[in-house]
Amino acid sequence: MLHTDLKILFEDNHLLAVNKPAGVIVQADKSGDVSLEDLVKRYLKLKYNKPGDAYLGISHRIDRPVSGVVLMCKTSKALERINEMFRERQVKKTYWAVVKNLPEQLSDTLIHWLIRDTEKNKSKVFNKEVNNSQRCELEYKHIASSSNYHLLEVNPLTGRHHQIRCQLAKIGCSIKGDLKYGAARSNEDGSIHLHARKLEFIHPVTKEKITIKARPPIDPVWDYFMESQGNR
Repeated sequence: MLHTDLKILFEDNHLLAVNKPAGVIVQADKSGDVSLEDLVKRYLKLKYNKPGDAYLGISHRIDRPVSGVVLMCKTSKALERINEMFRERQVKKTYWAVVKNLPEQLSDTLIHWLIRDTEKNKSKVFNKEVNNSQRCELEYKHIASSSNYHLLEVNPLTGRHHQIRCQLAKIGCSIKGDLKYGAARSNEDGSIHLHARKLEFIHPVTKEKITIKARPPIDPVWDYFMESQGNR
C-alpha cells in the first residue's frame, strides 16, 4: 500500500481520519511492515511540503485484520483532548460485525471480565471477575441477515484488547474469518469481517459535532449488507 492509496475520510487543521484497509497495522511493530502511521506521515509531508517529519498523534488503534475508521491528530493539543475524550467515553464507536450464528438475544449488553495473553496475542473473557481481569462491556443489535450470515451493529463501551472479537465468540457468535476466536475458516485475504463503521464526537477545538463513517471493504458479503442497509 502507498500513501497515495489512503482513503481520507476527514481532515482539518487538527484531525485526520482514514479508512484503514484490513491487513495494515496502525503503528509499527516487530514485523517491520509499513504502518498506517508511516503512510499518513508521508501523505502529510508531501501535501504540506514539510521539511522534517510531520507530527502525527495516534488516538486509538484497531486490529490488523480489522478495517475501518482510524482517527489521528495533527497537533499535540488535539491529541491530548481526544485522548481524554476516549478515556471519558465521549467518543461513540460503532462497529459492524458479520457472524455465522444468530445470537439468542437480537440485542443485548454484554459484560465480561477479560484477561490478555500477550505471548499469544489473544484475550479470554469470563462471566465473573477473576484475578488480573479487566471489565469489558459492549452493546450489540442484529440489523440484517443473509442466507448464510448475520450483521450485528456493535458499540463497545470499553476499549479492551480484542474485546469485540472475544465477547461475541463467548456468546457463540464468532466473526467471519476470525480463526483466533472460533471461526470455522479464514478469509482468503487474512481479514476478518469486523469493520469500524463510525465515530461520533464533539470536535476538541471547534466544538462541532463530528460524525465520520467508513465504507466496508469491497467483497460480496459486505456489499450485500451495505445494500441491505441502503448504503447508510
